[in-house]
Amino acid sequence: MEQFLRLIRPATRFMAVVKSNAYGHGLSLTAKVLSADRRFTGRGWFGVDSITEALRLRRDGIRDPILVLGYTLPARLAGAFAHDIAVSAGSFEAVEALASRAQRPTFHIKLDTGMCRQGFLAADMPRLADVLRKSGLKPAGLFTHFAAAKDPDDRVSTQRQIAAFSTMADRIGDAIHDGVIRHASASGGTLLFPEAHLDMVRVGMGLYGYWPSRESRKAEQKLTIALKPVLSWKSVVAETKQISKGSRVGYDGVERVRRATRMAVVPVGYWHGYDRGFSKKGVMLVRGRRARVLGRVSMDMTVIDITGIPGVCTGDEVVLIGADGGESIYADELAGMIGTTAYEFLTRINPLIRRVGV
Repeated sequence: MEQFLRLIRPATRFMAVVKSNAYGHGLSLTAKVLSADRRFTGRGWFGVDSITEALRLRRDGIRDPILVLGYTLPARLAGAFAHDIAVSAGSFEAVEALASRAQRPTFHIKLDTGMCRQGFLAADMPRLADVLRKSGLKPAGLFTHFAAAKDPDDRVSTQRQIAAFSTMADRIGDAIHDGVIRHASASGGTLLFPEAHLDMVRVGMGLYGYWPSRESRKAEQKLTIALKPVLSWKSVVAETKQISKGSRVGYDGVERVRRATRMAVVPVGYWHGYDRGFSKKGVMLVRGRRARVLGRVSMDMTVIDITGIPGVCTGDEVVLIGADGGESIYADELAGMIGTTAYEFLTRINPLIRRVGV
């Protein structure tokens, strides 16, 4: 958080995006750490995907402002009102659902400025302004989402969206009050487009120590910002054994070892979020050394090659994400091995795995 606070004006609010179990880091654990930070107090918000996540935060004692960025069923609006949770409205159906209620939760209007996903289009502005005026609804916020702000080589499309957001906001200006919170930038926009910081920034991936894209990392030296992944994922060696040359490892015998091999069983598999795509190519760290995955990743177990790593025994720590000695492996490298992104890899870590703050 500190790195991003250095980039924004003191008056700009900071939304910590903790949706999807805080990108796999633990929803309430992450929110509690941030909420206890005096730099967060007074300017901090939390962004979640659903009313379910928002209510979980309230049950766990989080009192800071919360915005549900995703869709909220009309039947859940009463819960949002009762627990002072702001919701998003990006369609006329959503606005009508709010207008039909005597007790209306705080809401932010979502504008689609080029993402072609959630939100009102430019052509909707006259009707939207009319509906807001007639219903008496007053949005507390107005926001959009950039499609390519994490790519410094494609500034034109983001600048086009910034301009569209301003124009669309002006077209419904008489239907919204002066204190409306305008926000557009996620991690990429916060890093690369200071003109789009507006009244609030929404930082997700960057909050957890990852650059939002390989391209965005080009700005690292220019911004003099240092991002370090905050999550480590660890297991233990459950068993070791020596297998002979030619042995087939795992389901369907997909890998035949070419030498006498010392192997270790790690009690982590694809149920835990260690993707089956890591079969025969994933890497874990043991005693400060890299150990390759042998054979197929199973539902609850993975075999690694510890040949040449002396002294490995049952109970030794195994690092799936993080650092060990002089070696490290993080989600962006792992995601690259299986053709996905760090976003997907991290959010798929099973939420039932215990997260421990340090």
